[in-house]
Amino acid sequence: MENREQKGNRSATLSRAVGLFVLLIATSLWCDAKAAQRLVDLTYTFDETTQVWPSNLPFHRDSTVRGGTTTEAWYATGQVALSEHAGTHMDAPVHFAQGQAGIEGIPVERLMGPAVVIDVRAAVAGDRDYRLSLEDIQRWEAKHGTIPSGAVVMMLTGWGAYWKDRERYFGTATPNLAATLHFPGFSKEVAEFLVAERHIHGVGIDTPSIDYGGSQDFVVHRILSVAGLYGLENVARLEEVPPSGATIVALPMKIAGGTGAPVRIIAILP
Repeated sequence: MENREQKGNRSATLSRAVGLFVLLIATSLWCDAKAAQRLVDLTYTFDETTQVWPSNLPFHRDSTVRGGTTTEAWYATGQVALSEHAGTHMDAPVHFAQGQAGIEGIPVERLMGPAVVIDVRAAVAGDRDYRLSLEDIQRWEAKHGTIPSGAVVMMLTGWGAYWKDRERYFGTATPNLAATLHFPGFSKEVAEFLVAERHIHGVGIDTPSIDYGGSQDFVVHRILSVAGLYGLENVARLEEVPPSGATIVALPMKIAGGTGAPVRIIAILP
């Protein structure tokens, strides 16, 4: 039979164990909360207001069943229809290069990489057709070092502020006429440089296209596609990602032969 002192010691030991367990749980929850704060969702929600390229069909969703059934207290389902190039999406290399990979053929390890965010908002304020220049690349590298291997190079234009306004987002009063568009994009020289001199996985931008709005030949698409690289378009919240140090994860819907696909893009902040 235990004496009073033994019972006290056992109680103290149990209390310490319970306290330690509670501390571990609290620490785990705190770490989870801190980790969640380090993630940025760079994806626009898909709904009836989602921006799509001129002539492409808009996003549409039908709620075909919603409510109780004879066997379930609650059951909901629906069906969607959308362009491969609607909303936040990925352009596959096959989009502009015959014989290159479709969405399903992009190796999964290439769907992530160091984020390189090049901020040109000041330049764009004075030129809505601004194109990322080699000087912009050089200024970024002078401050942050050489663009790392496997990077996803993002062009931050600030265009996301117009996401809900189709005319301002496409830069024209006639946003369904592709020949009238005005918004920033990458330049031919930068595309050639990134392909030839930097071993990147892809590029991205917070506008409707990696080519600027006035492009009629989509030369940036063609250069990157031939090199087997992808493009991310209509990227959301890019201003919340630092110039360097973050990691991009971009997982597209795996469509067989897809020229593009909706994509969930996450930035993991340092």
